Amino acid sequence: MRKVLNFVNDNKKIIIVVILIIVLVGTIYFINKAADKSTATNASADKSATEVKLTGILSSIDGVGATDVMINEGDKGVLGVVIVCEGANNIMTRNNILNAVSTALNIDKNLIAIYSMNN
Repeated sequence: MRKVLNFVNDNKKIIIVVILIIVLVGTIYFINKAADKSTATNASADKSATEVKLTGILSSIDGVGATDVMINEGDKGVLGVVIVCEGANNIMTRNNILNAVSTALNIDKNLIAIYSMNN
């Protein structure tokens, strides 16, 4: 016990620095965890009403399946649309998606990109 007390007394500064480093690393870890949760929440909240509606419409079309939609908008309207869905491998489903999005947003079909979702 005496050896431990002597060690602590001889190395107080080093022990304090090590403890402060551990507390700092722990604090940074928990701050990053909270930021990750906040980012995930904001990602779903960042969807526009149009994206949410279009996602619902597309996922209800036969063969489309799970769908994710991103609409890129600028000052003069829609600049492009990216659609990722389970049914994108089927040519008829792709054509149905293309027609639905073009009609819903009143845009040219060449502004729409459709990709298959990872399984």
